[in-house]
Amino acid sequence: MTRHLFIGLTALLLAACAPPAPPETEAPVSAPEIALPESRDGVVTDRFARMALQCVHKEYPNKISHVMNSDADAATPRQLHPAFYGCFDWHSSVHGHWLLARILNTDPDTPYRDAIVTALGHSFTPENIAGEIAYFEGADRASFERPYGTAWFLQMMTELRESDLPEATTWVATLEPLETFIVGETSTWLTKLAYPIRLGTHNQTAFAFGLMLDWSRANNEGAFNAQLTQKVLEFHSSDVNCPLAYEPSGEDFLSPCLMEADLMRRVMPSDQYAVWLKAFLPQVPTTGRSDWLLPGVVLDPTDGKLVHLDGVNLSRAWALEGIASALPEGDSRIASLLAAADVHKQTGIAAVSDTHYSGSHWLASFATYLETRRGISPE
Repeated sequence: MTRHLFIGLTALLLAACAPPAPPETEAPVSAPEIALPESRDGVVTDRFARMALQCVHKEYPNKISHVMNSDADAATPRQLHPAFYGCFDWHSSVHGHWLLARILNTDPDTPYRDAIVTALGHSFTPENIAGEIAYFEGADRASFERPYGTAWFLQMMTELRESDLPEATTWVATLEPLETFIVGETSTWLTKLAYPIRLGTHNQTAFAFGLMLDWSRANNEGAFNAQLTQKVLEFHSSDVNCPLAYEPSGEDFLSPCLMEADLMRRVMPSDQYAVWLKAFLPQVPTTGRSDWLLPGVVLDPTDGKLVHLDGVNLSRAWALEGIASALPEGDSRIASLLAAADVHKQTGIAAVSDTHYSGSHWLASFATYLETRRGISPE
C-alpha cells in the first residue's frame, strides 16, 4: 500500500512539473486537386504559371525561418503559415501567388485562368490571413521576411488591386489587415535603419525598396512614399563608382550595383538620373557592346544556393531594362544597357525549368517579372 501510494504521488509530481503540451490546432484544409491544362506552344508564361500552380500548395520540402519561444511553436509549415506555406519558403510562396495574379492581369486568355482562381481562392481566406497575422505578431519576429518577403507581399497587393476579376475585390479586403501590419512595421523600421543593406540576396534593401515604392505609388500611399523616397536619397544620392567588377558573388540572385541603379530611377528626374548614373556606373559603354557585363554561370542547378545565379541573370536583365527606360531619349548608353539585358534574358529564361525544385520553386516568378516588364511604367 505504502509503495503504491509513493508511486502515485511521484507520478502526480512529475505530471505537475512537465512542460505544458502544445495547444491542439484544427487540421488545415487540404488544397484542392487542380487539373492543369496543357501549355500553349511558344507561350513561355504558360510554363511559368504551371510551375507556380505546382508549388503554391506544395508543403514539402520546406525551409522554415522560424523563431521558437516554446514547445508550442513546433508546428508544420501549413500550421505556421496557413496561406503561404508552399514553394519551399514564405517569400517564394508569396511571389508564387503574385505570379499567378500577374498572369491573370497580363494574359486574359491564359488556359490556366480557372486553376489560378481556384488556387488563389484557397489561399486567400479570412481564417488563413488571420493565421498569418498571428504569426507576424509573435514574440521576436519583427524582422521576419524583412524586407524581401514583405516587399513581394506589397507587390502582390498591387497586382490584385489592378485585377478585373470580381474575386479580386474580396481577396484584397481579406489581405488588407496583413498589408496594414506590414506597412506599419516597415515604416517603423525605416526610422531605425541607419545604413543600406548592400547584399546580393534576400536582405538587400535596394530591390525591396523598389517594389515598395511601386506599391506606394500605385496605391496612393503618399506618406509612406515620401518617407521611403527620403530614405533612398539619403542612402544613395552620393554613391559613386559601384564596384561592378566584383559581381556576381557566388550566391547572388540580385546585383547590388544594378538594383541600386534601378531603384534610383524611381526617385530622380531623367536628366538628374543620367548624371547620377554616369558617376555611379562609369563602366557602362557607349558603343552598343553587350560583353561589358557577362551572365553568371551555374555549375550545379541542384544546389539551392548556387542556382541563385540563374536568378541574378533574370534580375540583372530587368534592372538593365529599367535603367535604360529612365534615361533621356538618345542617351548613348542605352544600346549597351539593352544589349547586355538581352544576353542576360536569354541565359536566364533558358535556365527556368521544373527539373530541379531548388530553382523551379522561385525562378518562374523572376522570369515572369522580367517577361511582363512589371517594374517598368508603360508610359
